[in-house]
Amino acid sequence: MDLLKQSEEPPTYAVGHLALGYLSGKATSKVLNVNVNIPLLFLVSVMPDVDLLIPGLKHRGPLHSLIIFCLLFLPTFIFFGKRATPYFVALLQHILIGDYLTGGTQLLWPITTNWYSLGVGITSLTNIFIEWILFLTSITIMLKTKDAWLLLQPHPSNLILFVPALTVLLPTFLSIPLSVPLELVIPHLMYLIFFTLSILIDVRARATQSQLNSSIL
Repeated sequence: MDLLKQSEEPPTYAVGHLALGYLSGKATSKVLNVNVNIPLLFLVSVMPDVDLLIPGLKHRGPLHSLIIFCLLFLPTFIFFGKRATPYFVALLQHILIGDYLTGGTQLLWPITTNWYSLGVGITSLTNIFIEWILFLTSITIMLKTKDAWLLLQPHPSNLILFVPALTVLLPTFLSIPLSVPLELVIPHLMYLIFFTLSILIDVRARATQSQLNSSIL
């Protein structure tokens, strides 16, 4: 792997993180024969980027460290055992594949502050092609496994899709933290529509149930 003094490229786009998080987490759940919560998979797949919201914390620094997330996930493994593994894998793909492929991460912080990356340009045709393939594969698997249908059913966990929705909304329309190239606008919008529908369906179900409870009382 290439060792960099500092990160010179922006990270993978949200589409790549979300798609790969779903695919890796889903595959792991099949191998271990455990159930998995799809909205939670999407959430953890972008979780390392919370460092964008923490003042003074370098993006793709400590919160993109393999060591830090292994330590943070340890209590989860203690309480949930192998059921936690799909989420751990979905999270690690963010730093071990997504950002390592393009922008680079401080993969071994705090042991070293060196940056590691394969150096693939995020705006290159190679990266755009990879993200499209990941997106199309994730949509295909979601349809075949009926996960897409489950996401459109009322469930309390649908609300956590608000965070993944923001990760595709902000770059696409406000260029935060980076602008989305025209070639990737469609997959970003499709994810946004899907997440938004899932959230609205759950909110509507909650409102309907609240009205029913009020009428009974």
